Amino acid sequence: MAEPSAAERDPEAVSQFVEGFAAQLVEAGMQRMPARVFAALLASDSGAMTSAELGEQLQVSPAAVSGAVRYLAQQHMVAREREPGSRRERYRVHSNQWYEALTNRDAVLKRWELALRAGVDSLGSATPAGRRLSETLAFFEFVEGEIAAMMEHWRAHREQLFGDGA
Repeated sequence: MAEPSAAERDPEAVSQFVEGFAAQLVEAGMQRMPARVFAALLASDSGAMTSAELGEQLQVSPAAVSGAVRYLAQQHMVAREREPGSRRERYRVHSNQWYEALTNRDAVLKRWELALRAGVDSLGSATPAGRRLSETLAFFEFVEGEIAAMMEHWRAHREQLFGDGA
């Protein structure tokens, strides 16, 4: 059976996907409105929508969309772009949003590592608290290395699946 085109797609089925996937993101810790906006953008064929389009699809206020988009932009999950010849903004999900979101966590991990190193230095590595901080620091350093290796594997795997233009 052929997949439906965008024009043939059942809006109710799209809405069910958006709300279902958003619920999964909320369960994983994302705020509800950003999760709904992200899922709606992900489910749109263009990967981009205006605030009005998002508000209409999700049945929410422009203020709710604005706050959600601000959060998603801070998390590097969406980008703002101007519509050509217009003052209206469109919000676009990154084509590699998961990669972007994960690799942008690197800066957070670096800050945590610096803070933990300072904590170990000030508490002393031989104290119980210093040992606990040292172990936490070692964990974050390990995770950082694993994420870097995983992202290299992902780039190669993505190339195999989707080619260079993905």
